[in-house]
Amino acid sequence: MTAHSVAIIGAGLGGLAAGVKLKEAGFEDLVILEKDGAVGGTWRDNRYPGCCCDVPVAMYQFSFAPSLSWSHIFPRSAEIQRYAEDVTDMFGLRGALRLNDEATRAEWDDARAVWKLTTGSGKTYEAKAIVAGLGQLNRPMWPAIEGRDSFKGESFHSARWKDGYDLKGKRVAVIGSAASAVQLIPEVAKDAAHLVVFQRTPNWVAPRMDRAITEEEKRLMITAPHVAALGRQMIYEQADYLFWQAFAWTQEGRDAYTRVCLNHLEAQVPDAALRARLTPDYPVGCKRILFADDFYPALMRDNVALETDAIARITPAGIETKAGTLHEVDVIIYATGFETTGWKWSMDIVGKNGVHLNDLWADHPEAYLGITVTGFPNMFVLYGPNTNLGHNSITFMLERQVEYAVKAMTAMREQHLASLEVTKAAQDAFNTRLQGDLSKTTWADPHCKSWYKTADGRITQNWGSHTRDYAAAVAELTLNDYVARPLANAAE
Repeated sequence: MTAHSVAIIGAGLGGLAAGVKLKEAGFEDLVILEKDGAVGGTWRDNRYPGCCCDVPVAMYQFSFAPSLSWSHIFPRSAEIQRYAEDVTDMFGLRGALRLNDEATRAEWDDARAVWKLTTGSGKTYEAKAIVAGLGQLNRPMWPAIEGRDSFKGESFHSARWKDGYDLKGKRVAVIGSAASAVQLIPEVAKDAAHLVVFQRTPNWVAPRMDRAITEEEKRLMITAPHVAALGRQMIYEQADYLFWQAFAWTQEGRDAYTRVCLNHLEAQVPDAALRARLTPDYPVGCKRILFADDFYPALMRDNVALETDAIARITPAGIETKAGTLHEVDVIIYATGFETTGWKWSMDIVGKNGVHLNDLWADHPEAYLGITVTGFPNMFVLYGPNTNLGHNSITFMLERQVEYAVKAMTAMREQHLASLEVTKAAQDAFNTRLQGDLSKTTWADPHCKSWYKTADGRITQNWGSHTRDYAAAVAELTLNDYVARPLANAAE
């Protein structure tokens, strides 16, 4: 069994950031366990045509690793994947990487104050602490539609794109019209002989206003990096102060962003009947606001049809709606998102007293600051419960979470602690305050149904305020919120 100071689970952007900052803090003896053959996480998995980030690249790269290797204001998935590879090499993480070896189980040994990990290949590791960077947007959600397995044509999920498959001349169905769908539909429409889009619920769509970054601009950023930093700060402030108001449910925010989206729809879709089918009946911000410049125009192509009647079943020949219309197709693409609110990780994590994290989180997943969980000492979660955003960049949140985890592990090393475990009182108090903040947001509207919350209405995904408030909340490690166990009490 191989022993390490820290085991990082997952080599997506969060896991890589943890690796960088832990090495900088002197934790050289770490291991990064990755289930696939490359780093990058969701950006490795999502390779569908048109895939890109809907956050401007100035805000979607780490502050400690700025790059000019971007072609557009909104980065393409392949570019983010290359960025992840570059970060891995730039900060010397290759030696710690264990690719194609998925961590399947981590069990806390309380007597020895270590985590014992097992991987899919049967290898075992021990670590004083674990950083769980498994992410959320990595388990494709397949809809429970009658007859799904009976279809005789080709079918695949957008997050498991069939590389090399030629859609030219094919009759294609896309099930879904949300974040992935609005990016891939315009590209699929260029090749398909006919494309039918099955929309269950329309989405609020704002203009993305994407464009190429010129070589001149890149050279300017090199000569005046302080100006580039100022531009990044302006984008951040606009998102955190102005865009947040759509979710904080201020009258000004809902009016402004409702009008932005309606103006975009009216400008791009002249047909009033089609506009009506594309207009949501729920408040702006309730679900993820989408950004697209070419989605609406794609729906008006001669070879594209929008189907808003509910799907009844899938047949060997195609998709039948509840009204009885059968759409015969050659290919079905499921743009149906990811398993999120269930919080059922692919890895089994067992804490004190044999408690399984998947069981603990089955109904109402929660953590302290979204990072630590009572009953699971020396475990630090990235992109955990209530740290998702609707208005800003998740890389900002990941950096803050990593900084907090490094502070905690540094304190353990300097104060000769065997373990740190957040108290239930601290975790409960934090989540009570957080749910109070969330009760004032648009997500709390009883008419708002989204992947941000559970079936009984508890918001388990999103942070309840500005990201600068989150940064303040995690800026310092409050040891009084933890049970600190000295090394002397742990058998070595």
